[in-house]
Amino acid sequence: MRIANITVIAAIALAFVGQSVHAQSLVLKDNSRLTPEQFAVEGGKVMKKVKVGDNVATSALQMTTIARMDWPRPDELSAATDLMASGKVAEALAELDKAKAFFEPFKDIPGNWYPDIVLTRLEAMSNSEDFTATLKALADAQKLKLDDAQKLKLKIIKLNVDRQASSDHLSTIAQAENILSESTDSSVGASVWMIIGDVYAKKEEWEKALMAYLHVPVFYGTQVQKVPEAELQAARMLSKMRRFEDSTTYYARLEETYKGSGIGESAIKEKASINGLKNDEGGTDAPPTADKSKEGTAEAPAAQAAPAK
Repeated sequence: MRIANITVIAAIALAFVGQSVHAQSLVLKDNSRLTPEQFAVEGGKVMKKVKVGDNVATSALQMTTIARMDWPRPDELSAATDLMASGKVAEALAELDKAKAFFEPFKDIPGNWYPDIVLTRLEAMSNSEDFTATLKALADAQKLKLDDAQKLKLKIIKLNVDRQASSDHLSTIAQAENILSESTDSSVGASVWMIIGDVYAKKEEWEKALMAYLHVPVFYGTQVQKVPEAELQAARMLSKMRRFEDSTTYYARLEETYKGSGIGESAIKEKASINGLKNDEGGTDAPPTADKSKEGTAEAPAAQAAPAK
């Protein structure tokens, strides 16, 4: 029995070794593989490297010879996601631009990450000030071959772009609510509630905006990329409601929780502008406290939100 167990363990170990050996490779139609050391992307073309003695010769690789890509999630995509969560949009775009340049030649090859990179880049751009560039990137993204999850992500991004340009707030909210009814995915819910919050903030309906933003930390707290921005917006809404003491307390927690990030720096500056001001009469409710056990439910009481730990 012990020998049998050892054999099973050895087989599992060999399987993992095989996976690690084949990490980041192009699988050709003859079943051979090219690792990153054996090819490079130069000027939008894939160049195969062949070592001849002490020299390295290169030749253009025909894309029709590639069967698929075996490639784990790119580091640039993960880094960009983290940077976006910290409010560092420019740095995130720099990472995504590098990944986009590398994966673009492979966009029609199975297993490539190009659509995910383009959509994440578009999401970052939709939060920047270059609206013209965002519209162009949106048009390009709509031409891609996407799976159902990617199509839904694009739909949410498009809704966010439309939200910035349109004054038809009721239509935007109706579309957002329709997306919520179609999906129970927590990442979808977090993104859509952020859009709803932005719409109400644009309408200067501060309390409704606050309630929308609080859905993210309260019910979608596992969406760590969305939580910091949602909490910052919630603190801003409290300030807009002239609940200055509550907002100051919230900003202080954000400063501590997200120390050193763009969110933390924003919290420091915005707290300084209202520090010492008192709540207006009728605006003295304490800042909410997050309850992540209810993630995915539909309603978020305003008395239940605070910066996620």
